[in-house]
Amino acid sequence: MTVYILIQMVHFVSRAFILLVIVDAVMSFFVDSYHPVRVAIRRIVDPLLNPIRRTLPTVGMIDFSPLVLIIILQVVETLLVRVLASMA
Repeated sequence: MTVYILIQMVHFVSRAFILLVIVDAVMSFFVDSYHPVRVAIRRIVDPLLNPIRRTLPTVGMIDFSPLVLIIILQVVETLLVRVLASMA
């Protein structure tokens, strides 16, 4: 029972973080960089995006680091769920 709860928590945290990454990427097109909501989301997302941005070069004006972060988050989620499921 507790393993099931942990798996659900991993799913929830992963999906919430992926949603924040997507919202941050979309807001970068439409909302001012100093808007309080955007600043708050950036404080959460940037610690994971910045290492990817340092290693991944930008292609023209396109930043692929949010896409790479989403893929990494999904892989980590899958691995964690498999490890937790094997413990049940």
